[in-house]
Amino acid sequence: MQEWPDMKRLLAFVPAVGWLRTYDRRADLPGDVSAGLTVAVMLIPQAMAYAMLAGLPPIVGLYASVLPLFAYALLGTSRQLAVGPVAMVSLLVASGLGGVAEPGSERYVALAVVLAGLVGAIQLGMGVLRLGRLVTLLSHPVIAGFTSAAAIVIALSQLGHLLGVELGRSARLHELVAAAVPRLGDTHLITLALGAAAIAVLLVVKKRWPRLPGALIVVALGTLATFLLRLDEAGVRIVGAVPAGLPSPSLPAFELADLGALAPTAVAIALVGFMESISVAKAFARKNRYAIDANQELIGLGAANLAGFGFGGYPVTGGFSRTAVNAQAGARTGLATAITAAVIAVSLLFLTPLFHFLPKAVLAAIVMVAVAGLVDLRELGHLWHVKRTDAVLWLVTFAGTLFFGIEEGIAAGVVLSIAIFVRRSTRPHHAVLGRLPGTRSYRNVKHFPEAETVEGVLVWRFDASLYFANASFFREEVDRLLLDDAGVRAVVLDASGINDLDASGEALLSELHTALESRAIRLYVANVKGPVREVLARGGFTAALGEDRFFFDLHEAVEAAIAGLAPAGEPASEARARSTSLQDAAPAPASEVGTRSATG
Repeated sequence: MQEWPDMKRLLAFVPAVGWLRTYDRRADLPGDVSAGLTVAVMLIPQAMAYAMLAGLPPIVGLYASVLPLFAYALLGTSRQLAVGPVAMVSLLVASGLGGVAEPGSERYVALAVVLAGLVGAIQLGMGVLRLGRLVTLLSHPVIAGFTSAAAIVIALSQLGHLLGVELGRSARLHELVAAAVPRLGDTHLITLALGAAAIAVLLVVKKRWPRLPGALIVVALGTLATFLLRLDEAGVRIVGAVPAGLPSPSLPAFELADLGALAPTAVAIALVGFMESISVAKAFARKNRYAIDANQELIGLGAANLAGFGFGGYPVTGGFSRTAVNAQAGARTGLATAITAAVIAVSLLFLTPLFHFLPKAVLAAIVMVAVAGLVDLRELGHLWHVKRTDAVLWLVTFAGTLFFGIEEGIAAGVVLSIAIFVRRSTRPHHAVLGRLPGTRSYRNVKHFPEAETVEGVLVWRFDASLYFANASFFREEVDRLLLDDAGVRAVVLDASGINDLDASGEALLSELHTALESRAIRLYVANVKGPVREVLARGGFTAALGEDRFFFDLHEAVEAAIAGLAPAGEPASEARARSTSLQDAAPAPASEVGTRSATG
């Protein structure tokens, strides 16, 4: 019993200890072994293809698939997440490093390794500081628009390998198209035929036999065809010699200036990579009924990237397709990921000669088919139907990514998201309310024309926290409503939508109360939440307004306001009866309702 606190702390730092302590070899081991082997077969060709997409030698992709996977298996909380090189991150690497060093050069490779270290440090730091919620800045429309645009750019970036011509590197649609069109006449037909055949095989296998490792099949067939027919001598570009052996621990040479140049790309990869990883991890966690710790996931991914930094890899994250395969193959714990890493390590030790005749066109085909499913233009139509501002977000991010660059597209989406949030916060929804006939319920008169209003009483709801940024808007809307209806003698504020209140908001309410009193207009407040009530009490507003003007029920507040309209000498009961007869009358014409209602 004395050891439990230490074990609890250990579990917090190393989640693998938890599943290792309760590991059931009969129930868990068969699924983990099956999943580990299956994902390894899938990852080997993908890792090489994605490294090539990043402008790196294929071997770097394999290096990024050994120690990083072991690190995540120990420190991650997802039981099914398959970590490793992915297309999106690879394109970000190519985009970020393309202007700093020549792709494929020693300096380029070294900077890719440094980039893995920067990404790892950022993610690890965010996890330790528990900043996992920061990724909420990347909203769904931003991610969806970025993903679709990036998938198009990724596919087009492989055209050079598919056509067998040198097109240069770019992350902008128009530059890729401008480079490809003049070179179409130089297409190497054998290379194109080989790549097209690989795409066809991948699509057929994916549709008819989804459980088969399509990528490994086309790698084997393409390599065999190139070797037997000596297609490399006919001009087909191949991977060539792949160094055997495991990566040795080493630190790449770099200068401090390099860190500044790589920082924007590192931040983008850290956030986008985590978003891609956490979204798929949560999906499978919900399906398998266990919890994901977002901050611990940052630590696990950060450790994985730092492992890549120490052992010649480049940035990694969790992938969609491999995670689905991992789960489908029966992964029960992080041991499946460790088995995948072990299989790739064995491949590095003994199987690298088999990759010598692997055509680059086949690797390009693997990348193109893998990202084709990420292009989802139907999502734009869905967003336009549901919320047009979200559709605009999608379009801005999509266009920004396609025509200006990966980081620029993400930045445009995030900035616009923040701008929309600020606008919604500073100019929130509000509504004039009326009572539904025969009930005690009050609804927006704009959406419920049958809702009845009372002459002389303005019932108004403010649907946001009241603070310094929207306090002036609050006052402007009240003044506008009073100007529209000069006969108002009582204002009932429904505070059910006000979740928080700062000193500026409290001061505004006090000023509003004073201004209304000077015009012989009474203020009533209903549905005030506890934290807001405490601020009002401390600021003096409650005492100034009077406890008798606060109500827990909106209908009671309206009745009190109606009673307060009674002329001198008229009993409150008669005023209430008079207002009731008014409410029972035919609803006001839509034009009159419109003069008393607020937009929204």
